Amino acid sequence: MVTILDATTADFKPEARRIRHPEKQNRPDTEVKRKPDWIRVKAPTSKGYQETRSIVKENKLVTVCEEAGCPNIGECWEKKHASFMIMGEICTRACAFCNVSTGKPNALDMNEPENVANAVKQMGLTHVVITSVDRDDLDDGGAEHFEKVIWAIRKASPSTTIEILTPDFLRKPGALERVVAAKPDVFNHNLETVPSNYLTVRPGARYFHSIRLLQKVKELDPTMFTKSGIMVGLGETRNEVLQLMDDLRVADVDFITIGQYLQPTRKHHEVMSFVTPDEFKSYETIAYTKGFLMVSASPLTRSSHHAGDDFARLRENRAKKFAAAI
Repeated sequence: MVTILDATTADFKPEARRIRHPEKQNRPDTEVKRKPDWIRVKAPTSKGYQETRSIVKENKLVTVCEEAGCPNIGECWEKKHASFMIMGEICTRACAFCNVSTGKPNALDMNEPENVANAVKQMGLTHVVITSVDRDDLDDGGAEHFEKVIWAIRKASPSTTIEILTPDFLRKPGALERVVAAKPDVFNHNLETVPSNYLTVRPGARYFHSIRLLQKVKELDPTMFTKSGIMVGLGETRNEVLQLMDDLRVADVDFITIGQYLQPTRKHHEVMSFVTPDEFKSYETIAYTKGFLMVSASPLTRSSHHAGDDFARLRENRAKKFAAAI
């Protein structure tokens, strides 16, 4: 028997009984469409899942796996793979697709960098993904905290490669430069959707600012891998997705992920369509022809899903490209 994970039934912390999305309470309910057969995952019950969960709780950490209701949590945690979400679990933005809590965040936990590093070492991670909520309330958007987490991981587990998935640092001068200078191995910032959807799906962000952010990473450090991801099924057209790919290639982005949007609750943006596996395969083929070094496109693709294996392939693909150019 298989079940579909629903973010509304996840194990929430006691304090999370408060309203997760106060800004969405007055929105009309939207229809939660029945998921097609190709979007099916097993409920997390394995020993590995429980061990990972224990390590996360012992170190008082937050994971995007839980907060965003990721459908791959069972598979990833069984293998002791987890994506850590730093700077708390309350976001200052109110994106229409996201299940992370919205509101006024708490003060930063100064012990968090060390706690994250301890968990990375305990889990024996060869590759780790660090993401965060948006912290528009902080002068630097949380850039210094990202720095400290990267440094702590480097000290505790020098061989672990680090992938960061950052906010857009909108109106935070100097923030991007600080994070890039900390030398993560992969800099990821998700566009999430095509530009025509931004006012309804991602109203607090600006599409071309995000493109410019990714482009600037390469200008600051041409050797750093860059990555971005989108969800499909939010009402975008095929041509809009292809144009977005071109925009990312102009910014010299190495890696694109494309996954199916799944609606967390009736108050969130509705699923406008379920994209078929064949359509995802077509997007993958086209993305490679446009010059991406790495493409992950499938209904259950998420930014950090198989991140370690994908990073290894990303490095290998770059090496092949350079060898072919000699």
